[in-house]
Amino acid sequence: MKKEKKTIKMETMSNIVGWSFALPAVLGFLIFNLLPMLLSGYYSFCEYSIIGKPEWIGLQNYIKLFGGEETTFWISVRVTLLYAIMAVPANLAFSFMIALLLNREMVGRAFFRSLFYMPCILPAVASSFVWILLMNPDFGLFNTLLGFLHLPESQFFWGKGSVLPSIVFMGIWGTGSTQVIFLAGLQNIPRVYYEALEIDGGNAWHKFWNITLPMVSSTMFFNLVMGIIGALQVFGQAYIITEGGPNNSSLFYVFNLWRQAFKYMDMGLASAMAWILFVAVLVLTIVVFKTSNKWVYYEGGDK
Repeated sequence: MKKEKKTIKMETMSNIVGWSFALPAVLGFLIFNLLPMLLSGYYSFCEYSIIGKPEWIGLQNYIKLFGGEETTFWISVRVTLLYAIMAVPANLAFSFMIALLLNREMVGRAFFRSLFYMPCILPAVASSFVWILLMNPDFGLFNTLLGFLHLPESQFFWGKGSVLPSIVFMGIWGTGSTQVIFLAGLQNIPRVYYEALEIDGGNAWHKFWNITLPMVSSTMFFNLVMGIIGALQVFGQAYIITEGGPNNSSLFYVFNLWRQAFKYMDMGLASAMAWILFVAVLVLTIVVFKTSNKWVYYEGGDK
């Protein structure tokens, strides 16, 4: 009996110690994540200008958004979707290509790995100002090179048709973290698979198509999901460089949401936009997960 009481006491003490370590993280989630989400859900049904008292108006904010009364809503949706369609495949393809190169045996491999990852650790504001100088239409390096090659110059961030491709190009430069994840997936492929294919007479293309791609598909799937979420939440480029211009050509959804909340002081409308984004990201993620069983392969051949 004493032994059972001692065991129960030790288990209780162990639970107390465990919850004591977990308590800061749990409280942080409840206070800084869950509570703001619940409040924004309530505010999305209210007319709320931050300094005033929230007034319940039901679905009016959602009707205002989907009905087109708030004209910039659908503009920001279109701009963000167009950016995602361009940025996600470009970032994945470039990151995967660089990871393949960095996975090869070569002199200075560690240096090149650090070099390609370095843009990820640079402050966003500093790197943005560097790109502003590089893409300046009057004295930027890129237009200087285009002129030297007798190619038409571009307005880059200052052109209505060139601003999104310029932001996509800028984003490719900072894909070091995606490259690291791809590199980890490539290094996890057993070498014996390649050796067996070499014995069967397989060439480099056979290795890539029949071994590398299937074995790294789970890593590709993870980067795809994270890339979609990141593309739909892009904010910094519009905030720092373009301010949504020219003529709303880079008015990304999250930048428009921020503008509604903190520039126009319409927290109710901004909360409604936040929940629309949350549902959209959730639905897209579920769709990607549902379709992944057709092309994602895990170790052992399971889909």
